[in-house]
This record gives sequence, C-alpha cells and structure tokens, in this order.
Amino acid sequence: MLLAVTTNYQPQDFLPIIVQFGLAVAFVAFAMITSHLLGPRRKSVVKDEAFECGIESVGNARTPISVKYFLTAILFVLFDIEVIFMYPWAVNFRALGTSGFIEMVVFLAFLLAGFGYVIKKGILRWNEA
Repeated sequence: MLLAVTTNYQPQDFLPIIVQFGLAVAFVAFAMITSHLLGPRRKSVVKDEAFECGIESVGNARTPISVKYFLTAILFVLFDIEVIFMYPWAVNFRALGTSGFIEMVVFLAFLLAGFGYVIKKGILRWNEA
C-alpha cells in the first residue's frame, strides 16, 4: 500500500540550508583572508620562477602539440560518457522494457557510427606521420 504524503515547503524550511551555505562561504573567506594576512611574504627570483613537477623549464611553453592528442582525449571523454549512460540503463533494464532496449540500440548505433568514422579518418593511428 502506497502512502500519499503531501508536504508544503515554506521558505523558513530552507533556513538551515541557507545558514550552512553562508557559514561555508564565511569559513572559506576567513581562511583565505587569514592566510593572506598571516602568511610569509618572501619574494625572490627563485620563488617567482615557473616550476612544474620538479623538472627545470627548458624551451618555449608555446610549442605546438599534435592535434591527434586532443582528438584522442575528446574520444576518451566521449566513450566515458557512453559508459555513464549505460550504467543507469543496465540497472533499469527490465523496467524500461522493449522501448528502452530499442533506444539503447539506437544510441549505440550512433556511437558506433562515430567510432567507425574515427577509425576511417585514422585518428587513432599514432605511428604514421
């Protein structure tokens, strides 16, 4: 038996959430201002120099990077999002029925069509110049 629960939220019901959000923002502001006022102020040539992972900076940071790197990164994100969509679908597979299965087949067909295009264009071939 399902119980029908009707609730009418009033603005004062949200007061604890607003107070907690305000306290969080106040704490962040307090921590930043305090660290700025009390922190050390030692500036030198060595401290102002660019530093990355303990490796000395050599050369120009504006060297061109292969477009294939970015395309591979975008493909990774695309397939990662595909998996994110498939988990809830798999959990609710029986509840969705035939229409849910057909929708996922269409989704995967579009995805595989894009993957076929990527393979045809040779985006994943790193060894060739």
